[in-house]
Amino acid sequence: MTEISGLPPAVALEYRLRDCRNVVSLGVKPNFTDYTPAERTLIKRAGKIYYPSSFYADLFDAMGKKTFPSYHTYKCVQDKIKQTALFELTGIPYPRTRVFYGPRQQADIRNHFEFPFVAKVPRGSAMGRGVFLIAGENGLDDYLAHCRPAYIQEYLPIDRDIRLVVIGHRVVHAYWRVAPPGDFRTNVSVGGTISLDPVPQAAMDLALDVCRRCGWDDVGIDICRYREKYFVLEANMKYGKEGFRAAGIDYNLLMERMIEDGEI
Repeated sequence: MTEISGLPPAVALEYRLRDCRNVVSLGVKPNFTDYTPAERTLIKRAGKIYYPSSFYADLFDAMGKKTFPSYHTYKCVQDKIKQTALFELTGIPYPRTRVFYGPRQQADIRNHFEFPFVAKVPRGSAMGRGVFLIAGENGLDDYLAHCRPAYIQEYLPIDRDIRLVVIGHRVVHAYWRVAPPGDFRTNVSVGGTISLDPVPQAAMDLALDVCRRCGWDDVGIDICRYREKYFVLEANMKYGKEGFRAAGIDYNLLMERMIEDGEI
């Protein structure tokens, strides 16, 4: 492991920083005793653990050890229900959304939403998978047959949104994502394209405000503009790096410098 600037390497568990020269990545081992004595010493002596995993994030928080990302960031990983509740509690603007538990509540969906509306797999989905535009009763029945609870969101007729990546306390990258023809999803993984046209400052400010209110410090915030207003669609703690590559940004070098400068 190469050190830079004479500093000891940072300690990470997950492998997201494995290509950074100033980080030693140990892997996630659910039995702490599976780490070698030297690795256990590194973990215990480190002032901060990078990418500790959901398993260890709350344990390190309980013992007072700092992590990056924050414990609060890990609490909302791929959990749209928690994210929506947090948006509501903190006054963050987002499309009208409601969660329906059980057949009795789900029978009431049509009293709250008119077709078309968006239905999502509420936990564990990413990259545009598990997101459906529901146009009628048949589509709703099919969704409910495969997804419980039901996560229903109003449909905003837009053809693009903005991905803003916040690391630490600043927006390190922001770009537009444009939906492919015939699809309402903008995710690159389902055919969306990246546009590097300038991103409005209002969207940048909103992304930073979201992270401040929610306690997040490493996240891709998806924001759309509809009828001159900005809405937060969701937060992605496991965001991809396609936007960095499109802009010619070396993600590993960026992270090395932010660690070295004490930003994260």
